[in-house]
Amino acid sequence: MTGTLPGRSATAAFASSIETPSGKDVAYENFPVGSWLLPAALRPHIAIFYAFARAADDIADSPDLAPEDKVARLDAFEAAVCGRAGDEPHLATARRMRESLATTRVEVRHCVDLLTAFRQDATKLRYRDWDDLIGYCLLSAAPVGRYLLDLHGGSRAGYAASDALCMGLQVINHLQDCRDDYRQLDRIYLPQDWMHQAGARVEDLDATTSSPALRQVIDLTLDGTERLLATARALPAGLISRRLAMESGAILAIADRLVDKLRRGDPLGPRIELGKSRFLWCCLRGAIAGLA
Repeated sequence: MTGTLPGRSATAAFASSIETPSGKDVAYENFPVGSWLLPAALRPHIAIFYAFARAADDIADSPDLAPEDKVARLDAFEAAVCGRAGDEPHLATARRMRESLATTRVEVRHCVDLLTAFRQDATKLRYRDWDDLIGYCLLSAAPVGRYLLDLHGGSRAGYAASDALCMGLQVINHLQDCRDDYRQLDRIYLPQDWMHQAGARVEDLDATTSSPALRQVIDLTLDGTERLLATARALPAGLISRRLAMESGAILAIADRLVDKLRRGDPLGPRIELGKSRFLWCCLRGAIAGLA
């Protein structure tokens, strides 16, 4: 899909503020964003990439925008990051991303893939099976890892392990937020065929505790996530950058711990996440393992 900027008849609100900040920041994420483990010279570019991805994701997740409005705003982001827009102030985030890509010589396709996923979020509310969900994650999550790999000199083993780690993290995030996604956006990332087979209803996601049928679907989804993480374990050893290897080791440790907490806890209760001390411990232990 090519980006198309709205014409002069677009609303003033759109022209002055294309973004819809959710208030989510790096503290919300399951992984360290631009941490001290990474080279200092690259951290500003990682921050620009995160700001771009967060701004676009917030547009797609806004409960106050119509689907066609979300798509138009994301089209405008794509036009800007691909160099097809002017100096409109409301596209500054995407324009900074374009400038960063030019400086680092990282391809724009990772950003374009993210925007494709976010446009899908604007219009698609259900996923028929695991493969359908993974197809979405290949666009919504894998580009983050691919960007980081390219920024840090690549991997001797290609993108496969990085893709698996990023997709695993994405599914973990879907499980953490499954009730809020349903309540706020009527969006369900759990595979529909597994829900039908287990006898789970979409209304089960509106409860405060998981039904036995929904618990079965959650566990099947965690099984799939563990398979992704098994593939991801090859990532640190293949990376050119030892600092990125340490970072990926930390993220793997965080992902393992979150899967364990989701197995033991209920995603329909308070959000399942790591406390600060556990998060830091996973980062330290994983970083050391990443150097092995």
